[in-house]
Amino acid sequence: MPNITLIEAVNLAMASEMRRDPSVVVLGEDIGRNGGVFRATLGLLDEFGPDRVIDTPLAETLVAAMAIGLSTQGIRAVAEIQFSGFMYPCVDQVVNHATRYRNRTRGRLTCPMVIRAPNGGGIHAPEHHSESLETTFAHMPGLRVVAPSSPARAYGLLLAAIRDPDPVIFLEPTRLYRLFKQPVEDNGEALPLDTCFIDRSGSDITLVSWGAMMHDTRVAADQLAAEGISAEIIDVATIKPLDLDTILESVAKTGRCVIISESARAGGWASEIAAGLAEHGLLTLFAPVMRVAGYDTPMPLAKQERVYIPDVSRILHEVRKVFDLAPK
Repeated sequence: MPNITLIEAVNLAMASEMRRDPSVVVLGEDIGRNGGVFRATLGLLDEFGPDRVIDTPLAETLVAAMAIGLSTQGIRAVAEIQFSGFMYPCVDQVVNHATRYRNRTRGRLTCPMVIRAPNGGGIHAPEHHSESLETTFAHMPGLRVVAPSSPARAYGLLLAAIRDPDPVIFLEPTRLYRLFKQPVEDNGEALPLDTCFIDRSGSDITLVSWGAMMHDTRVAADQLAAEGISAEIIDVATIKPLDLDTILESVAKTGRCVIISESARAGGWASEIAAGLAEHGLLTLFAPVMRVAGYDTPMPLAKQERVYIPDVSRILHEVRKVFDLAPK
C-alpha cells in the first residue's frame, strides 16, 4: 500500500474508475498532454487515449456544457476546472441544466457528472485562484458538494462521486495537494457520500471542519490534548447534503462546538451548521457555538493569504472562549 499525496490519490481514483467503467471520460483545459495544471490527470492520456481524455478549449462554460451533454447520453464525465475562481462561468450550465435534469424529465434522465476543482488558498496564487466556493454551490438544489481532507478520503470519495447518478461538485483542497502523504490502497472501494466522518473521538468539545482546514483542526486538537482538553473532530466531507445528525450526536456528548471554515464568514456553511445546532441541539449546549472563518473580503494576493486563512492560533482562541463562556 503506497504512501501518496492527495493529488496522487485523485489521479489514482480517476484511473481506477476509468479501468473499471469504460463509460468514464475526463475533460478539461490542458488535462491531456500536460496532465492538468496541478498534474491530477498525469498519465491518463497515455493509458486511455484522446477519446477518453479530452483537452478542451480555454472556456469553462464549454467544459461544463460538454460534461452535461455527455452525462445525459450514457457517459460519466469528470470535468476539471483549473482554479476555483474560474468556476463562475460554469454556474449557468450547472444550475440551469445539470441540477434540473432529474426533475425536468421526471427521473427519465439523470446527470452523472463530476466537476473537480482546486478549492481555497494557501499556495500564494493570484486573487482569482484561491476562493472557497463550497457555500456557493451548496445553495444550489440538486447538487452534491464534496470536500475531501486527506489522500484516503479523496480516493474513496471521488470514486463515489463518479458513480453517483447525479451531479457532484468535488472541491479539492489546494493547500493539501502535496502537504502530506498517507497509505492509500487502490482497491476500488468508495467511501460513503452524505455522511460526516468522526475523525477523532473526544469528550470535551466538538470541532467541525472540512477540506484544508481539517489539517489545522487536527493540529489544534493535538495542542488542546496537551492542555487536558479532549476534542472530538468531525470531518463534514459531504458539504451538501449535510449529515447534521452526526454533528448533533457529537455535540450532545461534548456540549460545546467550534466550526472551522476557510470561506468568508457571512453566509458561510459554518453558519448553516450553527443554525442547525441552534434549531435541533440548543438544549445540549453548555456555551454558544463559535465560528472560525475567513474574512468578508476578497481573498488577498499571494503571501497575504496567510492573514485571511484561519490558523491554529485562531482555532485555539475560539475554543478557549467557549470554555470561558461555559457554566463553571
